[in-house]
Amino acid sequence: MGFGQIGRQLYHLAAASQDLEIVAVSDIGAPEVLHYLLSTDSGRSAHCELDGNYLKNRQFRTRMMRADRPGEVPWDIFAVDVVIDATNRFRKAADMQAHLDSGAPRVIISQLPQEHIDRLVLMGLNESELHREDRMISAGSATTLALALALTAVDEACGVESASMTTVHAYTSDQSLQDYAGTDFRRSRSAAENIIPNTNDSAHWVERVLPRFAGKLTGFALNVPVQKGSLLDLDVVVSDPATTIDDINAAMSAALERWPGLLQVTGDPIVSSDVIGNACSLLFDHRGTIKAGRRIFKLLGWYESLGHAARILDVVRAYAALDRAAQEGQS
Repeated sequence: MGFGQIGRQLYHLAAASQDLEIVAVSDIGAPEVLHYLLSTDSGRSAHCELDGNYLKNRQFRTRMMRADRPGEVPWDIFAVDVVIDATNRFRKAADMQAHLDSGAPRVIISQLPQEHIDRLVLMGLNESELHREDRMISAGSATTLALALALTAVDEACGVESASMTTVHAYTSDQSLQDYAGTDFRRSRSAAENIIPNTNDSAHWVERVLPRFAGKLTGFALNVPVQKGSLLDLDVVVSDPATTIDDINAAMSAALERWPGLLQVTGDPIVSSDVIGNACSLLFDHRGTIKAGRRIFKLLGWYESLGHAARILDVVRAYAALDRAAQEGQS
């Protein structure tokens, strides 16, 4: 449900895979318009065509429906294994329950939840805690996982006493391109013309998922007039004043083997557009590491929404593996 940027990226990634099938898409947009947007996406993976109410590619056929609220689609008719709510609007347990009541065996939201649910999954960090009984799941957010990966790598090597994060984030589809009265003063201003300070819940949820950081983190956001490509600006206070820039960078490089596909590092002088099309969750910038004072370091890392779409599908696969293991144990 929801065929915006993340929804279409999910489709492209699934079309390029051998183990995933998108059987239905629900969105308020007309199928003809959604097909047009899909076919004009940069980095699109495969040719698809619209045949009546179906999107077709070489891998699978997808039923298109005009609905945009949980509970409006009878998911059991399509025999789905999981529903991904990529609307970025329905983040409460009651909304997720509406999907379950409509026949979804499991629902994954593409954003952080607004309240307690069964599981928030940060791939590479807490997937060992997943249970087959989980029904309401969040795949976190791109910022949340980038923050958690950077913090974990530095903490295990150098010890993190506290940290403050600012995500310098590309503007999102829920922002207006012109000044337009909304519920929030600053977000009522044009996303295409302004740097807009914003709240961000990533630090709160990292503390919840990784308790060793409890009480140590703060987070903030700046939405900037960039369409794609975001930057994690992270200030950390480490335990040992003898820690060097080389120690921080070495810790991130050492984590590459632990998190293949999730973490990359670079020494190139990159900018935000250079991360577009990169499906990792954190592209750590060695050049951006700065020591400020005895124990404070500034770290920079890049990411974009494609990495988050890839992690959502990793979460889908992780639960599918649990289901298969349970079925094999019963046979």
